[in-house]
Amino acid sequence: MSADAWITLVVIAVVLFGLTREVAPPAALVLAGTISLLVFGVIDEGQAFAGFSNPAPLTVAALYVLARAAEKTGLLGPLVGRLLGRTGDGRRSLSRLLLPTAGTSAFINNTPLVAMLIPEVTAWADKHKISPSRLLLPLSYAAILGGTLTVIGTSTNLVVSGLLVESGQEPLGFFEITPIGAVVVVSGLALLIGLVPSLLPDRRGIDASLSSEGMREFVVEMDVEPGGHLDGKTVADAGLRHLEGVYLIEILRNGEAIAPVAPNRRLSGNDRLRFVGRADLVLDLQRMRGLRSSESEHLLAVDTPSHTFFEAVIGGASPLVGRTLKEIGFRSRYGAAVVAIHRAGERVNAKFGEVALRPGDTLLLLAAPDFRGRWREGRDFLLVAELGGAPPSASRKAPVVGVIAVALMGLAALEVLPILQAALLAAAALVLTRVLTVSEARDAVDLDVVVLIAAAFGLGAAMETTGLAETLANGLVDLLGPLGSIGIILGVVLATVALTEMITNNAAAVVVFPIALAVGISTGIDPRALAIAVALAASASFLTPLGYQTNTMVYGPGGYRFTDYLRAGVPLTLVVVAAITLMTYALAG
Repeated sequence: MSADAWITLVVIAVVLFGLTREVAPPAALVLAGTISLLVFGVIDEGQAFAGFSNPAPLTVAALYVLARAAEKTGLLGPLVGRLLGRTGDGRRSLSRLLLPTAGTSAFINNTPLVAMLIPEVTAWADKHKISPSRLLLPLSYAAILGGTLTVIGTSTNLVVSGLLVESGQEPLGFFEITPIGAVVVVSGLALLIGLVPSLLPDRRGIDASLSSEGMREFVVEMDVEPGGHLDGKTVADAGLRHLEGVYLIEILRNGEAIAPVAPNRRLSGNDRLRFVGRADLVLDLQRMRGLRSSESEHLLAVDTPSHTFFEAVIGGASPLVGRTLKEIGFRSRYGAAVVAIHRAGERVNAKFGEVALRPGDTLLLLAAPDFRGRWREGRDFLLVAELGGAPPSASRKAPVVGVIAVALMGLAALEVLPILQAALLAAAALVLTRVLTVSEARDAVDLDVVVLIAAAFGLGAAMETTGLAETLANGLVDLLGPLGSIGIILGVVLATVALTEMITNNAAAVVVFPIALAVGISTGIDPRALAIAVALAASASFLTPLGYQTNTMVYGPGGYRFTDYLRAGVPLTLVVVAAITLMTYALAG
């Protein structure tokens, strides 16, 4: 290999290592890799930043706006109860949920779709005395599978389409991947409905900790004694800021609630202090000088008038990852008290302020009712869902979103307009019809994903121009050539699936795409068919809770453990890999 090829190999290896170890956000790592290749002279400016002018990231950004509008207006939520039925009849209810979910995911980004459905499905499961673990992981898998039906089903399909354009070929047609994708979806859903329910055990979600024995939390109200030890002191000076496992969430003074409580807030006699905390630690408050019990202790199962329970799931790109609640200043920053942390299906029994947060952690929060509205759009939390409340109903503008979505799909599918133009028109129409404000549309776009996609094109260009892709392709052909074309296709699919479990699906597609293209050229296998196989395999992330966003989102609400993903994900991965390989072989001739 040439020196440039070796440099490219080293840079990509470092980027992949960083992605697997989550040392920095994926977009930052990929962009750093592309800039490094530019600095070393492996690629020029045009190659490094070609992705920023490619239709793929712009289309993804516009589709995020459509997904946000569907979520805001509750376009799909009210249908869940009708789909699942009035009785919890196992596989029948599951099939009535998964089939429409997969179909909808073909046209709407699956991350907000799953975010929309989790509260609805959980509420239905609670009503019918069914463990949500029976439904939520299959829901995530069905949403992932549905993305393989159309080119706009997932950002990965659009990335591969953009890479085809960069290589001088036509972009993917709206339904070009459907022949293979349909087989993948049908076989995958058949497994999810027929086998997976017997593989998943009953688990309790984080909300079960509100009422389960041994995990009870309390709200305690204490009064400040007039003229006592704490009268006139600030919260910090009184030692109420860093209590172990007990949190001061608000002060009731003259009938008004003061929340969140700042450290410099000065206490006054007869102030009523409302604490939330673990039952085994609340008694410490009663021993504190200057406080007296207000005799209003009660179980936390009932929300206070000014506070509501939420569960918030932390994603891999969250700025909270690797930091403790104390370092973040969580209560001051978010105006919420963390009353439980769940990790891998178990509650973390430790001093919360000293627990370093990880991707997939689910926080049980007590906050003001507007907490979800303030924080659901940012990168801080992958999912924010209210516990115990009535699911939101569809707004009057939900039909407008439906009409715009259908128009987008019709224009793109009939090739009246390219997908990018149709998506941009849809996003503009949502703002003009005031379904979304300009700021809401702007905030709906996940810039990390858009930048990652755009920056990743530089890595692909380096692999292709330096001959690294051809070298790796030749190695793959030499290894699997004796098995024939089907063996080579299987090798490409397995390599993509392995990468997508370790890094992001978009990055996996970008890394494998030039290799697949070189394999096709050297073996006579249709390169376009191999490109489609890469797109679909990059979405086949079923083995871990961190491989795909929707898997992470259901981790806490479903009370899952890591092994649950292996129980259900291994057979599903085998079926999907087989379907992609066999269909690609049949269509590639």
